[in-house]
Amino acid sequence: MIEKSLYENYQIDFNETFTPTANDYLFIFNENRELFLDDNKQLAKSIDKFKVNFCFYIGTYKNKRAFVINVKSDTTFYELKEIYEFNPDIYHIAGKAVLVNDWYISHQFCGKCGTRTQIDEKDMMLKCPKCGQNHYPRIAPAIIVAIRKGDELLMAKHSYHETIKYALIAGFVEPGESIEEAVKREVLEEVGIKIKNLKYKRSQSWPFPNSLMLAFTAEYESGDITVDGDEILKAKWFKKEEITRYESDISISDWLIQDFLKH
Repeated sequence: MIEKSLYENYQIDFNETFTPTANDYLFIFNENRELFLDDNKQLAKSIDKFKVNFCFYIGTYKNKRAFVINVKSDTTFYELKEIYEFNPDIYHIAGKAVLVNDWYISHQFCGKCGTRTQIDEKDMMLKCPKCGQNHYPRIAPAIIVAIRKGDELLMAKHSYHETIKYALIAGFVEPGESIEEAVKREVLEEVGIKIKNLKYKRSQSWPFPNSLMLAFTAEYESGDITVDGDEILKAKWFKKEEITRYESDISISDWLIQDFLKH
């Protein structure tokens, strides 16, 4: 998991009229949210060979201008999770860029009246010139929790994980509930137990596709493990020596597991 702040190297800005040059950082995404890198696994220096859907200036990165470019192309692109393993710095800023890419694709037309939207003069916002509806980038808050029972950690087998055998309990925040309520509800729904001593630990931007992950620890209070057999296939308590770390340390889930193993 990346520990440093995005803003160590990045300053936010936006403009849809700027034109990129070879000295700029070009984050070129295809329709699958994959990033183009050249034969040396570096960002492209030009967009000339691509059929560009849109090009959007998103600020400065390492004192150079940064652009999000959405293209149609059959050229080889890289998934963000793959990029993290060999270049975490590019992944870090690309995680920002791909979310801007998604927002711009999804809100070029007003969802309320269908009119083509316009970039606001002040904020990173697309506004409708007809009905006045404002369209900000959308982030989906989600929770993840490491639940301890004595010296054991609760982990579950999720039906949607193909490569991870057991993982922590996680889920999205529902409208009208607090973050704390979301944690307790998700745990009760997924494994049928109640928890106590809920503590917030840290957060992580998770662009797969648009989540903000909020990490917690908690302690077991009561109840027997009961799974639905649909989203959660199995769940059980693991001792330290029984836990297998993930293959990658990209996620806050791995950070929570490391934290448990250390303490």
